[in-house]
Amino acid sequence: MRKFLARPRRPASGGPTPAEAALCREAAEFVRLHRSEEPGLGRPERRLAEIREEIRGTGTYRHTAEELEFGARVAWRNSNRCIGRLYWRSLRVRDLRHLTDAEPIARACAEHLRQAANGGRIRPLITVFAPDAPGRPAPRIWNEQLIRYAGYRTTDGRVLGDPRNAGLTDLALRLGWPGGPRTAFDVLPLVVEGVDDKPRVFELPQDAVLEVPLDHPDDDWGREWGLRWHAVPAISGMCLEIGGIHYPAAPFNGWYMGTEIGARNLADTDRYDLLPRVAERLGLDTGDDRSLWKDRALVELNRAVLHSFDRAGVTMADHHTESRRFVTHLEREEHKGRPVPADWSWIVPPMSSATTEVFHRTYDTAELKPGFAHHPEATARARGESIRRTS
Repeated sequence: MRKFLARPRRPASGGPTPAEAALCREAAEFVRLHRSEEPGLGRPERRLAEIREEIRGTGTYRHTAEELEFGARVAWRNSNRCIGRLYWRSLRVRDLRHLTDAEPIARACAEHLRQAANGGRIRPLITVFAPDAPGRPAPRIWNEQLIRYAGYRTTDGRVLGDPRNAGLTDLALRLGWPGGPRTAFDVLPLVVEGVDDKPRVFELPQDAVLEVPLDHPDDDWGREWGLRWHAVPAISGMCLEIGGIHYPAAPFNGWYMGTEIGARNLADTDRYDLLPRVAERLGLDTGDDRSLWKDRALVELNRAVLHSFDRAGVTMADHHTESRRFVTHLEREEHKGRPVPADWSWIVPPMSSATTEVFHRTYDTAELKPGFAHHPEATARARGESIRRTS
């Protein structure tokens, strides 16, 4: 069993430790926000007194179910990289904070995917597992997303599958995963680290992974190449932070926007790099960038993605519609006097950017709380790098 840092000793004066004082401040900010947006809960003083007493006794505090739900939804509202925040209030919250061990967490992740897939009508969903606590780090899910495709390194230095996941694939194989059938779209197992355990691998059941075969409406190259993509983009490598409490294992999802798959996952040169192959199939001149072969191939690849999800009856937004929805979200939030942080490089679609309404604006990139945080150690885990945990 691993040893973790002990809780800091209380000052001789009997007052709170610096960590406790900081936690009290963040908790107060969050509780006041909660009560201001949901005034039916009453004034915050009584709840804040309870929290201060709990922090004094344990070094931390526990959110009520209502606080967890509100905090998770506002974290989505504050997510400055997400264009799909118009429906932040529709996020369903699964409160599984009692789970700390790897195996039940892996089972709960599979159930998350089933509920989110919803037969193709994708539901925004978050599952929240145990938080960090003094002397006891929370469980971790090493995967960047619950569903990722393996990247197998070959002897000639190339990668079969998704190069982004080559490091995690190496780790999964070292941990005992036998590997899949060695296609370009083998679903990686979950790598889950429980509170008192080392990382372990758990294969996702087939019924938990909804996939869409990709095909072009005017040609059959997608079917010939065996292209497909999973339907639920469940982020699992970000930390949900609410009122000073950190939930490192809190997978959440909305639904895909077509360009995420067609203009990034399948097109980026450090991912599946399909544009040259599509261009060749289309008979385009790839010898001169001024022929715009990349642009033409990119459009056709994205047509294939949208066509295939529509044919399969699986929820997917296109970048024009989602851009208009985001502007609606901006207008609604501004009417309520709330800021809308946004990272232009993420909000603006990676295809036909200037044709969308979100292109012709500037945004404040502030990171508000509650929120979802990118922690460097989580990024390292997603690359399959060993991380020593402390609290």
